Amino acid sequence: MKKIILLGMLMVSAATPALAISRYNSMSMTCAEAKATINRERAVIMRYPAKRTPNMTLYDRYVSDSDACDNGYYAEQDYLPTKDRPSCPVYVCRPTTDLDDDDLIFRR
Repeated sequence: MKKIILLGMLMVSAATPALAISRYNSMSMTCAEAKATINRERAVIMRYPAKRTPNMTLYDRYVSDSDACDNGYYAEQDYLPTKDRPSCPVYVCRPTTDLDDDDLIFRR
């Protein structure tokens, strides 16, 4: 009986899709392609060369909107270098503790 349950659990776990996040090189994409990829997958890792040290590679997670962020985080606009633009506007997740109290507007 235990073997049947174990076999069933193994089959179910093998059938579920992997929850891996895709990784891309932003310098091989145009700004429109990078934005479309981010929006299609909701969250991706983009790598790109550092400005001050070109042989150093930087990585960051870019999201389509705040729904792709964890609880306690929100989507904030950031910029990503791409093949056709040095600063392509995209979104990254930031903790809500980074919000300035002056930026918050409470409505009744």
